[in-house]
Amino acid sequence: VEALRGLCQALGFETTLRTDPTAQAFQEELAEFRERLDTRSGPVSCALVALMAHGGPRGQLMGADWQEVHPEALQRELSHCRALRGCPKIFLLQACRGGEQHPSLLLRPKFPQPAPGDMEAEGQGLSLTLWPWSPDLGYVAYRDEKGSDFIQTLVEVLRAKPEGDLLELLTEVNRRVCEQDVLGPDCDELRKACLEIRSSLRRRLCLQA
Repeated sequence: VEALRGLCQALGFETTLRTDPTAQAFQEELAEFRERLDTRSGPVSCALVALMAHGGPRGQLMGADWQEVHPEALQRELSHCRALRGCPKIFLLQACRGGEQHPSLLLRPKFPQPAPGDMEAEGQGLSLTLWPWSPDLGYVAYRDEKGSDFIQTLVEVLRAKPEGDLLELLTEVNRRVCEQDVLGPDCDELRKACLEIRSSLRRRLCLQA
């Protein structure tokens, strides 16, 4: 949390922290956030929401009261924000999707290299979904005394190149996380973690000019 807040402040975001919300408070906080944005006097360039909580096998998040809240409902809240019409809305989710653990096996498929000057067909559309390891199949998310591997790596990559294209930077974050070996909970075996990236961006997004 501290690493991510420091990054957001360095990038010029105004930050708000809510600790241990209930499931209802998740929704209420997003509604209040939307209202604050809509009543601002100045323009808003983008919004970033980081949700870090326990999670379930259907993608739901668990509040401090162990009641469920679905990220889609929180995303819809900001979709009604007048101040964010046409603006990027970034959601970072750090949560388990079940109790399964990836074995420490990293497959490296080989793809044909495009000829010089050729455009790659993949990635030229308006949306991007990256599912290297079917992350919807109920796997855990790892963390240790320094926090989550995902958030720490994200902060490291974005601090090193804040002017870079966000999707390219997230791909680099995914590569680094996938190449890490982590010690799974309650076992002595090394495990793997992997990210899922979804995007409907229509243009490049750089968080710092």
